Parts: sequence; C-alpha cells; structure tokens
Amino acid sequence: MFSKACEYGIKAAIYIALQSLQGRRTSLKDIAREINSPEAFTAKILQQLAKSKIVDSTKGPSGGFQIEPHNIDKIKLSQIVYALDGDSIYNGCGLGLEECNADQPCPMHDKFASIRDELKAMLQSTTLFELATGLEVGLTYLKR
Repeated sequence: MFSKACEYGIKAAIYIALQSLQGRRTSLKDIAREINSPEAFTAKILQQLAKSKIVDSTKGPSGGFQIEPHNIDKIKLSQIVYALDGDSIYNGCGLGLEECNADQPCPMHDKFASIRDELKAMLQSTTLFELATGLEVGLTYLKR
C-alpha cells in the first residue's frame, strides 16, 4: 500500500518521536539500525522529512534528528505519507489502471473508494504522539 520509502519514513518518524519525548537526539546510524533500513536510503528519507519540517536535523558531533516534543502530538501520519508518497494513495486505482475514475471505473472502483476514504480518515486522525507512546509502553513494535 505504501512505498518502501514511506514505510521506513513512518517507522523512522515514530522512533525519532520516541527518542525526542525522552529528550534525546538520535543519529542516522541508530535510526537505520532500529528500523532495519540501509543508511543511505534512510538518509534520503530523513532529508525529505526534514525538508517537509516533520523532523529537525542538526549537524555536528552533538547533532542528530529530533522532533520538538510540543509538535509530536500535532504531526499526523497523513503529513508523513504526503511528504514521501504524495497524494497518490488517495487517488490511485485499486488495480493500478491509469484511466480509472468515476466516469470510467475499474471493476473495483466503488469498493476501493470506500477503503481509500477510511484510510485517509485514519491517516488524518492518527498522530505521531499516539504511535510513539504506544511503542514506549510496549503496546506496539517497530521490528518484525
């Protein structure tokens, strides 16, 4: 459903949020290890998240990635998905057809439209804080 970059981006943002809630910056190396992603790929993803102002990046020996704690409960999953995948998840055809729309629907168009609407509502209502605190208390996990 999400691109690999988006999956890693969501995991990275959750991990950075958790570290930030504990008053710590985290390094690229630690993030890549924690989310099981190649460092170079993770760096590109984090660069996009920083450009979209979802994460903050500080260079230098005491640098790393963080999210201001007062912003963690304001960041929605939809912002992360949009920063990495755009809005294609809300508009694309369930079968991957280029010409699928209400006037020329694919066989799954109407059923997939309701799923897309539910997904959009979930992404727009779920905060990074909610996911990070679930991870913190052991209710959710980032690794397989």
